[in-house]
Amino acid sequence: MRSRQYGPDLTPPWKKQQPAPEVPAERDLVVEEAATGYCGAVVRCEKTAEGFTVTLEDRFGKHRVFPLVPRGFLLEGRVVTLVRPAGPAPARTPGRTASGSVAVPGARARVARESRIYVEGRHDAELVERVWGDDLRIEGVVVEYLRGIDDLPAIVADFAPGPGRRLGVLVDHLLPGTKEHRIAARVTGDSVLVVGHPYIDIWQAVKPSSVGIPAWPAVPRGEDWKEGTCRRLGWPVDTPAAWKHILSKVDSYKDLEPELLGRVEELIDFTALPE
Repeated sequence: MRSRQYGPDLTPPWKKQQPAPEVPAERDLVVEEAATGYCGAVVRCEKTAEGFTVTLEDRFGKHRVFPLVPRGFLLEGRVVTLVRPAGPAPARTPGRTASGSVAVPGARARVARESRIYVEGRHDAELVERVWGDDLRIEGVVVEYLRGIDDLPAIVADFAPGPGRRLGVLVDHLLPGTKEHRIAARVTGDSVLVVGHPYIDIWQAVKPSSVGIPAWPAVPRGEDWKEGTCRRLGWPVDTPAAWKHILSKVDSYKDLEPELLGRVEELIDFTALPE
């Protein structure tokens, strides 16, 4: 007579592996691959010759592909089985701005405050607007461009920063010992914050993978960097058209290098004074 405590395979019920909950592999869902410990956000889920796979992107922007197998992932420490989403994945997680901030539905742009953020050129301003535009409008902070920073001390003096009237400045190629670094040191104060990224031009702050190139080329000193870049990439030497192409590849903060992301967030925090 068969015991009620055991199944046909004589395995006690408490020793049988329970099925893991199924979770749709929606874009931007952050999971950990159980076998390797690789942690990343879902980029896409697709069918291949070997079966269905999911592509994860880690915090450095690197991608890895894993098969969709039962109990293959951890979600908030729990074992789950990732499955294909019911429909096409959205381009961006609902409720998030391009900068990754929580969106505020129906929020009106705040009347511009006295504080400002200055960037070096038009391309810098367009990139900041594309990714952080929603955040800046809610905070009431306007971005303007300088056409270079050689005259920054005079510009800061004319702006007359002070309590409730802060100025944040984003500088290209801000490295110790450079001209930019010396100018920044002259104007930095309680109401003026100058930060920078290490790139020669803001173009380099866009990840090469987002643009579809292996890397930004090295251009010798003395040669116009943007024109030299176009030549080495085989693009027409038309910098406005090249920038339009680059900017069109930027959908969110994920398309930008961390060295720029942190600096812009720092400037927004500095200039967005509380009421």
